[in-house]
Amino acid sequence: MRRVTVIGVLSLALLCAGLAEVVVPAAATSDGRARVADAAHHAERARKALVKRRWDRAVREGEIAVADAPADGEHRRLLGVVYLRAGRFASAARAFEDALTLRHDDHAAALDLALTQVALGQWDRARATLAAHAGGIAAPDRGLALALAGDLPGALQVLMPAARLPEADAKTRQNLAFTLALAGQWPQARALAAFDLPADAVDRRLATWAALAQPRAASDQVAALLSITPASDPGLPVALALVAPAPVATPIAVAAPPPPAFVSQIIPPAAPPLVSRPVPPAALVPSARPAVAPRPRTLTPGGYYLQLGAYENAAVARDGWRGALRRWPVLGRLRPTGIAADRSSSLYRLSVGGVARGDAIQLCRGYRARGGHCFVRLAAGDRPAPWRAGSRLAAK
Repeated sequence: MRRVTVIGVLSLALLCAGLAEVVVPAAATSDGRARVADAAHHAERARKALVKRRWDRAVREGEIAVADAPADGEHRRLLGVVYLRAGRFASAARAFEDALTLRHDDHAAALDLALTQVALGQWDRARATLAAHAGGIAAPDRGLALALAGDLPGALQVLMPAARLPEADAKTRQNLAFTLALAGQWPQARALAAFDLPADAVDRRLATWAALAQPRAASDQVAALLSITPASDPGLPVALALVAPAPVATPIAVAAPPPPAFVSQIIPPAAPPLVSRPVPPAALVPSARPAVAPRPRTLTPGGYYLQLGAYENAAVARDGWRGALRRWPVLGRLRPTGIAADRSSSLYRLSVGGVARGDAIQLCRGYRARGGHCFVRLAAGDRPAPWRAGSRLAAK
């Protein structure tokens, strides 16, 4: 029996788009080159396991590939696809987020992430992901993903013009028909479905859509359309967590003052031999002035945030913010933000940012260097923390 074609080409994109050509980073040493080669080998084995629907084997090979080449965004996206096909949605979302951190313009990873967020019930985040990559995702895929994320008007605005184009294909028309069905416009959905299906298949297709229109769990629609069986998910292995690559440039300017501090402490011990001649110490005073930290460079506004932690509520998150400031006062340059609890999570997610991707990565790198924990992600409805004023006073 044929699969539901409403998402046929989209599911193939999850498996194939960009996976045929693996761009591996240059390695500076023979050991590094060997690890890159090993990573490519295991990535290829993961792809073959995907085609054969051997999910456990694909997961194992995909994790080895990422462990051997952790800074390769393509391997991380492949791992996300592997987790998604294995029904491990939380791990898949983390892998796709890491892939986008490494390669912001990976629109295929963004589409995968949005579908995974839908499966997790994170509809607001899915819509934010799709909005951030609207220009890079094909209209049939983006429209269907918007429909699954609950934005039916937005989905129709994308799919209707696409379906009217002379080059519109069956996938575009069927995705529009499915969206019309979700919107309760069944006569229109039936008429459009009949355009590409034989008469005896239309009723079966509509029955399938009727069942999908009333999901019992957040993952039901994505799981059914991609033929995925949800599975227990232990989460992304700690060893595979994305860490900042070796810095090419120096960290943020404000983090550099420690060395000059030692110079200013060395000057006073030299004063005793000069007690009988008090003039020279006065001449040394200006030499200590260069120890003043350079002006912090301006951060570029953007759509990226550092997530600093998840807390029971906003009040508890305030204590977390104070702790973050004690660990690295530089964060006080930005307003604390967060995502309030919703249907997808009972936790308050503390964040800071609203900056360009490069600045967010540098900030997260600096915070981690001081023992903090964070990861970089796209905006997902972050709003100013309700205790912003008090936190700024604490930062002083």
